[in-house]
Amino acid sequence: MTPTPTPAAQENAEENWLRLDSQICFSLHAASRAFNGVYRVILKELGLTYPQYLVLLVLWEHGELPVKKLGEHLRLDSGTLSPLLKRLESAGLVRRERSSRDERSVEIRLTEEGTALRERALRVPRRIVSATGFDLDEIRDLREHLDQLTSALDAAALEEEPERG
Repeated sequence: MTPTPTPAAQENAEENWLRLDSQICFSLHAASRAFNGVYRVILKELGLTYPQYLVLLVLWEHGELPVKKLGEHLRLDSGTLSPLLKRLESAGLVRRERSSRDERSVEIRLTEEGTALRERALRVPRRIVSATGFDLDEIRDLREHLDQLTSALDAAALEEEPERG
């Protein structure tokens, strides 16, 4: 039988919840910043920033996409995505064109240079795996847990939003 915690002990435990090192959000934030630091160094060789690399990953995987669909894949709004795409276009890696089917929509496609960059980028994931110190199974498990966390948090955010009427 486990003893029931005293009110003072319970209050101390709850007080610890407000410690920075007890926050999962801060652990994720710190890990994200650490990842960005490693990616900054690795991607410098390709002339890319981390957000630009993410755009190219989606285009290498899916091919030509409307800006809206690209934003959905990356969880970015068009206000954030547009300047990013302009820089990639200036670098000669993507082309932006109005859709012939819907002039309100802008299609993003890789240029030959953007497509060719994929070969050089193949080394990036291996270097990231090495930097983590995790094996492939640990990385797969972590990614699955993070995907589950993201889904749960998305659902919770929807539940927390006040109803609009």
